[in-house]
Amino acid sequence: MGGTESSISDPGSPSSSKESETNRQNLSECKVWRNPLNLFRGAEYRRYTWVTGKEPLTYYDMNLSAQDHQTFFTCDTDFLRPSDTVMQKAWRERNPPARIKAAYQALELNNDCATAYVLLAEEEATTIVDAERLFKQALKAGETIYRRSQQCQHQSPQHEAQLRRDTNVLVYIKRRLAMCARKLGRIREAVKIMRDLMKEFPPLTMLNIHENLLESLLELQAYADVQAVLAKYDDISLPKSAAICYTAALLKTRTVSDKFSPETASRRGLSTAEINAVEAIHRAVEFNPHVPKYLLEMKSLILPPEHILKRGDSEAIAYAFFHLQHWKRIEGALNLLQCTWEGTFRMIPYPLEKGHLFYPYPSCTETADRELLPTFHHVSVYPKKELPFFIHFTAGLCSSTAMIALLTHQFPEIMGVFAKAVNLVSKQHFLQCIIPKYSKLKEMKTDSKERRQAKRLLIPGTELY
Repeated sequence: MGGTESSISDPGSPSSSKESETNRQNLSECKVWRNPLNLFRGAEYRRYTWVTGKEPLTYYDMNLSAQDHQTFFTCDTDFLRPSDTVMQKAWRERNPPARIKAAYQALELNNDCATAYVLLAEEEATTIVDAERLFKQALKAGETIYRRSQQCQHQSPQHEAQLRRDTNVLVYIKRRLAMCARKLGRIREAVKIMRDLMKEFPPLTMLNIHENLLESLLELQAYADVQAVLAKYDDISLPKSAAICYTAALLKTRTVSDKFSPETASRRGLSTAEINAVEAIHRAVEFNPHVPKYLLEMKSLILPPEHILKRGDSEAIAYAFFHLQHWKRIEGALNLLQCTWEGTFRMIPYPLEKGHLFYPYPSCTETADRELLPTFHHVSVYPKKELPFFIHFTAGLCSSTAMIALLTHQFPEIMGVFAKAVNLVSKQHFLQCIIPKYSKLKEMKTDSKERRQAKRLLIPGTELY
């Protein structure tokens, strides 16, 4: 999943088995997810390329999207409808103009081809308004096809597969229409579409529509509704995300942030509400430690990729890109985050292979993030826990003592000569520095302040003292 090629070795060798086991572990740890808030290629990503001349999406990211499209929008019965056969080839095309051309060919064969409208809305439309117009045409065609598939679903396994595909298409269209409404300022309409989707298709929780709903509710400042959604999805049995963890932290921070002061808190201690807020921030930071730098604007944001790696830099970018405004809206929230987020790393056991509230941070995230994020972005790396100075000093002292003992044992004569030379140099330094000070001391007739100060410069325990 990291996009790197493993070295070729003998399948029967021990190294090959170890490598395959490591790769399987990395695949399970570094599962790449579809970004719930991914942007539109034509209306947003392409406009960025026009302005900056930079490509915001990597080939690896777009290749994953092509695989998603083939999984969601195709099935084994595509040969029954010529337009679907054309679209099956279109999703495999790497060249965007070729995909757009194939979509128009599918519409010529069937004017009600919903997936063709989806492709045009995603890649040809240059504004959100144009994308919404095409998605509305896709919705009209998709609902007609979905009703037909429902009537024939029990006739054969092929018809059941076709219904699953048509269901995926319909859900995708409604979700993107909700995102268009959100971007165009019709937030309540977007919330209604998302809630209806979650009620009508509850098994499709893997699409993480609740994250779209959380962001829209935060824009409406409907914090009670946000808490209700979190109560349902921030469950121990469900997978976590930065959106869930940091939104929970934001809600608890909101109750205390406007009156929080580091000086006052250090003087009187933290209240119960402040402790809960700090613990929520620590929980969120442990899940994804890269988010605070983007929220505090210590690192510059870029356009989020179409896929994210949970607990990785790509997820942090996707979260901060949409939620930074919600943190800024609440007075003092970023101040509380700035004062407390680094304390998380003192709570995590050392070494970093261990975890505190979550499983240990996966070691493969950096590699996968470098494949998902463009080359002009400096990938954020998991903070290394630094050892205290005392440990470094003790280790250096013990190492130097052991080295001297080893050299003395191996070369006693040479080390003896070296010790005598060091002793001679120290005596010369003593005579040059201490004797003149003692002579000046004897010239003083009274026990003045200068005499007492000079005494303190001498070494206690010597005969000159």
